[in-house]
Amino acid sequence: MPAIVLVLRLALGATLIAAGAAKIPHPEQLAAAIAGFRLLAASVTAPLAIALPYFEVLVGLYLVIGLFTQIAAWVACAQFVAYAGAIASAVLRGIPASCGCFGPADTATADWPHVGIDLGLALVAGVIAAYAPGALAVDRRLRKT
Repeated sequence: MPAIVLVLRLALGATLIAAGAAKIPHPEQLAAAIAGFRLLAASVTAPLAIALPYFEVLVGLYLVIGLFTQIAAWVACAQFVAYAGAIASAVLRGIPASCGCFGPADTATADWPHVGIDLGLALVAGVIAAYAPGALAVDRRLRKT
């Protein structure tokens, strides 16, 4: 199981790093995408658009190196459940929101398949959390000292 957790950690961590890194240079577009879901107050949208990409990169890095693995995996799980909820809300309300998952180049519209993908990623994060830290994790080295 440690090898499987390692592969899942690397894949999910790389996904979060790529998604966050693609959004960092474009906070205005991310703010517009977040506002498009019509869930948050305007006063929250801009700060979230600035902070969220860095947070995604940080959680992804923790997963890749296996540091605070269980906590990072639960945080990622919560993120993906929240994303799925936001997308499902937009779909149910008939709002043609842009997903914005991978920055402004990602023009995919929020839809049910995206909800399923995010719930699948949440499940992967849950498996990582349950069996953390996996092989080649910094957490394993820290436990030995």
